[in-house]
Amino acid sequence: MSPYSWTAANAVNLAQEVPNRASLIGVTIGTSVMSIGDNVFSKCSNLISITIPTSVTSIGLDAFSGSSSLTSITIPASVISIGSGAFKNSGLTTVTIPTSVTNIPEDAFSNCTGLTSITIPTSVTSIGENAFSNCTGLISITIPTSVTSIGNAAFYTCTSLESIIIPNSVTSISSNAFSNCYSLTSVTIPNTVTSIGNGAFRNCTNLTSIRIPDSVTIIVSDTVFEFSGLTTVTILNNQIIGISSPASDVFFFGRTVTTILPNS
Repeated sequence: MSPYSWTAANAVNLAQEVPNRASLIGVTIGTSVMSIGDNVFSKCSNLISITIPTSVTSIGLDAFSGSSSLTSITIPASVISIGSGAFKNSGLTTVTIPTSVTNIPEDAFSNCTGLTSITIPTSVTSIGENAFSNCTGLISITIPTSVTSIGNAAFYTCTSLESIIIPNSVTSISSNAFSNCYSLTSVTIPNTVTSIGNGAFRNCTNLTSIRIPDSVTIIVSDTVFEFSGLTTVTILNNQIIGISSPASDVFFFGRTVTTILPNS
């Protein structure tokens, strides 16, 4: 079928997947539409343009997943809900999430390999599991102090991510949260964090040093820093039972390191 554009003028809820998805190149959504349903534009691999009106309040599960030619989209401030996997495997390069959104759900932007920047507003309190996993072009991201929860593997295999500051609103670093972030050289962990999950920094090969705040007293897994580049850890003596500081040749949850005291 020849390439075509599609207009939804009178519907209130877009619930049915568009026909001939591979041929769709443009979409105009009417101002009567309040919700974009699950899978409606999924696998529209040639879709390059869509305008979402301010009447829309929700974007459904996998709504734009696999829309690999869609490089940009404006999410209006009327949207309060984004479904799991809504933009996964899409071609997005930049995203601004409106302040009306409080949760970035699981897989929301996973495998968006062209995504280089994203703006997370201070309204967001949670980042879901795999939300940005395999966003291999993502160089930096600012996590606002409103975020209290970062899900498992949220930034897994973000291979271009160079630094991360975890805000003091976060109390735990989930399993595999930053695993396979090969370019990561700087991590700031606040003194509100009490636990670090399995493989959280596994395979972060350029991460050579880290400070463990005194709020962290238990790390239960030997894979947290496995295969990382870690050589130096700043930590208090016996802050974690069995970990001496200062000392050399200390096995530290997957790496043999030198430990030093804070401000030494």
